[in-house]
Amino acid sequence: MSAKEFSRWLRDRRDPQRAVGQARFFQVSPGGYAEHDQFLGIPVPEVRRGVRQFRGLVPRDALGLVASPWHEERLAGLLCWVDSFQRAGSEAERQEISTLYLEHRKQVNNWDLVDSSAHLILGPWWEAHPSPELFWDLTRSPVIWDRRIAVLSTFHGIRHGQPDACVEICEALMEDSHDLIHKATGWMLREAGNRDPEILRLFLAEHATRMPRTMLRYAIEKLDPAERKVWLDAKKNQ
Repeated sequence: MSAKEFSRWLRDRRDPQRAVGQARFFQVSPGGYAEHDQFLGIPVPEVRRGVRQFRGLVPRDALGLVASPWHEERLAGLLCWVDSFQRAGSEAERQEISTLYLEHRKQVNNWDLVDSSAHLILGPWWEAHPSPELFWDLTRSPVIWDRRIAVLSTFHGIRHGQPDACVEICEALMEDSHDLIHKATGWMLREAGNRDPEILRLFLAEHATRMPRTMLRYAIEKLDPAERKVWLDAKKNQ
């Protein structure tokens, strides 16, 4: 199996009409966050089916997909890395994949690509091999996708009862100007709160009046309506 074969498999399933809708949804127009991205028009479940079919593709070969200008090919390559990371039999294999991911993260350049991969590769890798300096370099990066990678990587810890990194990064990105970071930080806080509501309430008690509105709304989405109103009113009356 090769990346070229997987690429041909994907392109045989292209749907130009669907691609137009995807391009609009992912804001590829001038000035959009995904300006110049290109779509084949392939549904995500079909991409995942291809990943299962081409499971023999080794991580270094999957780089041929990650480097593609086509969005669905990059997604396919990243999902191949996720699958290989989860099935890896050694730390050396996991290190290779995490290193490839970081070295080529310029290609992880849309929210769905980040959200499908960061917490499944960097999250567990950094849990076993902490890299605080690199984590904070990504958090401070001028590249929005680096910052989103840092945020989403904390999802692994949240799922395993370790929300501290999530809380720290959400505090650090409170003043971020981009809506996609507001959504990501709010989402992670909500997930932390789903598992430990007091973690979320402590964060809100300290920061609700300063949080961007989108971040706040995402964070409190699963709270009961009366409590949501309390926090929204606090923000409104700041």
